Amino acid sequence: MIGKLNNEEIETLLHNQVIARLAIVYGNKPYVVPISYAYDGTFIYGFAKEGLKMEMMRKNPNVCIEVENTENIANWQSVISWGQFEELKSGRDRKYALEVLNKRILPVLNSETMRLSPLWPFITEEDTQKLEGIAFRIKLETKTGRFEKSPQPQFYPAR
Repeated sequence: MIGKLNNEEIETLLHNQVIARLAIVYGNKPYVVPISYAYDGTFIYGFAKEGLKMEMMRKNPNVCIEVENTENIANWQSVISWGQFEELKSGRDRKYALEVLNKRILPVLNSETMRLSPLWPFITEEDTQKLEGIAFRIKLETKTGRFEKSPQPQFYPAR
C-alpha cells in the first residue's frame, strides 16, 4: 500500500531522523548533499564548514530537504520540505541552534560531522560558543510525505 503521511506522521519523521538530503540550486547547477540535522518543529538546524554548500545557499536561499526512514524496499516513509536558508552568524539564534544540535539524540555509531566537537556528548554551553563553523537554519514552509507499507514480506524463489 502506498499513501500520504498526515501532518503528525510528517512531524514525527522530521523529529526522529538525524540525516537529511539537502538540495540546492544556483544558476544551472543543482547540488544534493547529505547533512546531519536537528529539528525543533519550525526549523531544521545544521552546522557546517565553508564550502560549496554554504556558498550556494548564500546565493540562493531556496532549498529542499528530504528525510526518510527506510525499513526495507517495501516499507519506508519519506518527507520532502521546501524552505529558506538562514546563516546564524552570532548571538541568541546561533546559541540556540548549537544547543538544539548538541541535545539531539544520535545513534551509537555516528560520524565526525554529526558531532559538534570531539568532546561530544560532554560538550558544555561555553564550549559550543567557541566552535568554529557555520550554524544555519532552514525554515520549513511546505511539507509533504509519502509512505509504502507492505502487509507481508514478498519472497520469490531463486532461479
